[in-house]
Amino acid sequence: MLNESRLSPARPGILFVVSAPSGAGKTSLCRQIFDKFTDLRDSISFTTRPMRPNEQDGIDYRFVDRPRFEAMIAAGDFVEWAEVHGNLYGTALSALSQAASSGADLLLEIDCQGALQIRNALSGAVFIFVLPPNFTELERRLRGRMTDDENTIVQRLHNARAEISQARWYDYTIVNDDFNSAVHDFGAIISAERCRTRLLAGFVEQHFP
Repeated sequence: MLNESRLSPARPGILFVVSAPSGAGKTSLCRQIFDKFTDLRDSISFTTRPMRPNEQDGIDYRFVDRPRFEAMIAAGDFVEWAEVHGNLYGTALSALSQAASSGADLLLEIDCQGALQIRNALSGAVFIFVLPPNFTELERRLRGRMTDDENTIVQRLHNARAEISQARWYDYTIVNDDFNSAVHDFGAIISAERCRTRLLAGFVEQHFP
């Protein structure tokens, strides 16, 4: 287990933003990273989508009705938000600010559109893009899930090309060919970012006055 909580009060928290096309394995990678870095927090988004039977408010999402979400938009509460399939999704600026000031690191899984909004609004976030090894493998994975019809798979593959074209502006790219290697690379990114000299200036001042 890797735990950096002993350093948290001495440096600002880091926001890790992770994007990938559907089928690249982003969610599985993130689960492994949460197991390895036990002090890494999951950024919980707001949504107007109805809660599913296996979901919990405040764990999977923060579920709110549309009038409240729209009021939060009007108040400027979101660093990014979007409407997807008739439902609203957003990331609260206050949650990111509180984590940064308390030294807590957050991991946010989000699409390219939301990631770009965050990049334009905040400084200091770390952007990670997860790629499949190739389109053939991506299609194999999508079909192997047995959850989508043919039209949906074709649409996901079409969307993947547009999403992958955005990878060039991300800070890091992980190719998820071998899963264990991808987990290692992901962890290496987090460890390296936590060791940046500019972030540990407070630690040096605190322990080496």
